Amino acid sequence: MLKGKKIIVGITGSIAAYKAAFLTRLLIREGAEVKVIMTPLAMEFITPVTMATLSGNRVLSDFFHHDDGAWNSHVDLGLWADMLLIAPATANTMAKMAHGIADNLLLTTYLSSRCPVALAPAMDLDMYAHPATRDNIKLLESRGVHIIEPGTGELASGLEGKGRMEEPQVIVDWLNDFFKKKSRFDGQRVLITAGPTYEKIDPVRFIGNHSSGKMGYALARAFAQQGAIVDLISGPTALYLAHPRINLVPVTTAAEMYQAVTTRFQDVDIAVMTAAVADYTPVEPEDQKIKRKVTGFTLQLKATLEIAAEIGRTKRNDQIVVGFALETDHAEENAQKKLLTKNLDLIVLNNLTEPGAGFRTDTNRVTIFGKGNKRADFQLKSKELVAEDIVEEVYHLIRGVSHA
Repeated sequence: MLKGKKIIVGITGSIAAYKAAFLTRLLIREGAEVKVIMTPLAMEFITPVTMATLSGNRVLSDFFHHDDGAWNSHVDLGLWADMLLIAPATANTMAKMAHGIADNLLLTTYLSSRCPVALAPAMDLDMYAHPATRDNIKLLESRGVHIIEPGTGELASGLEGKGRMEEPQVIVDWLNDFFKKKSRFDGQRVLITAGPTYEKIDPVRFIGNHSSGKMGYALARAFAQQGAIVDLISGPTALYLAHPRINLVPVTTAAEMYQAVTTRFQDVDIAVMTAAVADYTPVEPEDQKIKRKVTGFTLQLKATLEIAAEIGRTKRNDQIVVGFALETDHAEENAQKKLLTKNLDLIVLNNLTEPGAGFRTDTNRVTIFGKGNKRADFQLKSKELVAEDIVEEVYHLIRGVSHA
């Protein structure tokens, strides 16, 4: 899977920098094209001559070449690569990445790259376990950065614990698996709904909910990273997402979302309904702001059209529909009932009473139910990783080996 892939190997100032030499040699053997960017401190641990010889390309470190003044364009590097792999990644570099500091060529390339980014951390066990490092890793993961977990063993400090950069062959195996997954949904169209809907009461008020849209946006990115063309139909959110295979369709109301979904559904292979669509909308929204009344007022509501039920009713045998259930009581019973009554293939249950799950969090803990009483339970993790779990279950369902 690595033949012809363009990979930037970023090397930072760690004793594990010597492993980058073995890693680069393995990548070249796999048929990848490798360019190496070293931070200034990395050159204290391994020489640019070694890395240039192994990669077959001039090693980059400064923003320009001192002999002729030629500029090393971080923008061009970011556009060239199929993967930016930083191995080893120090706590210092990860902290700078998390907070947008761009004081060397590797960091500016990271900030301007459009390709997937993977890190192989390397540091002492206490540094790796420190809350600051853990928070930075969590933040980077939430932005879609992949973390290749370090191994456990003897460290340079003489201590024993987690912090060893993963072995080069394991990283190459991870890359092969990543690029294999990247093409899983080539040629397939995926429709995803995300966020809340706002139902107008008057020009300044609406009925809404606390959905942030994070789960739907993470799913859109996860499907797109595996080759799918995604229509992301999103209610109002504060999120930003730019990807060449994601078409963002902004809507506001439940009626607008219903229209956007139903007009596109017959052209897609997979639909994932993550949006928190309003169940009710005002019967007669006011054109003018409703003035405050001491006696209060009565707001008459009517039911909105059920999007998941409609596409479940009209879906073809070759289409897959995934629903979401957010429950506060009788969670599993209600989710499984929704799975059957709305003719869904999978339903993702998250319980609003679970700490760290539900609206406006960066994490989620879900259970995925399938037909025939199948289920798959997952631990609390970032919504980006939850999205990967859901995409994995959809892939297995297509292949007929789903756990749920």
